[in-house]
Amino acid sequence: MAAVLRSASIAFQERKRAAAVSGTTRTETESTRVPEDQPSADASDAPATLSALAAAVDRCTRCPLYRHATQGVAGEGPKSARIMLIGEQPGDQEDRQGRPFVGPAGRLLDAALDEAGLDRRRLFLTNAVKHFKFTPRGKRRLHQTPTTGEVDICRWWLDRERALVQPDLIVTLGATALRGVTGKSASIRSMRGHAVELEGGARLVATVHPSFLLRMPDRERAAQERTAFVADLVRARTLLA
Repeated sequence: MAAVLRSASIAFQERKRAAAVSGTTRTETESTRVPEDQPSADASDAPATLSALAAAVDRCTRCPLYRHATQGVAGEGPKSARIMLIGEQPGDQEDRQGRPFVGPAGRLLDAALDEAGLDRRRLFLTNAVKHFKFTPRGKRRLHQTPTTGEVDICRWWLDRERALVQPDLIVTLGATALRGVTGKSASIRSMRGHAVELEGGARLVATVHPSFLLRMPDRERAAQERTAFVADLVRARTLLA
């Protein structure tokens, strides 16, 4: 797994030097590929600020998910953040409000961050996928897990956020976020409990997504998993102490 992470991190550095393709203006095209008339973007063409990146994310049409989402949801937090938390994708409330982690999972995360001694205002929070993927069910919109292809297409945005913020530590929340960082599928269990060095000096801590805790029907096990989740966040804080 260490070799996989080194390989993925090297690829990330290469993508930073020769960035792939940026988002396009929102259209009704049915193609899932980037339009042929869209110019390739090198590093100088990519958004140079977090606010410009957020605007570009909202215009992204690189995969079909934009068609039904209310808006694209970019990361949130200071450029000086030393810790970046990466989740899976915006949920229903995130899609409506345009901010990451403001729904039920976000409230659980906020409480866990407080217990771990971390100030959300000093962290950068984002997702591996920037548009909400869901299935309509009456008036409700039920979450759907992004495909690996959708995660991989969206890595350009995540890589750019990493390049702008340059965090010392990355905390991945769930398997989708882990793939978004490494470009490879890996189990959280194999990564959890220790920090892994990434190319370029950043370190990676893998843990579960807070929505995982919300879905657990066994209250006793949910409490145990929540304790472990807070412990992972404490580990992240102490790594930077």
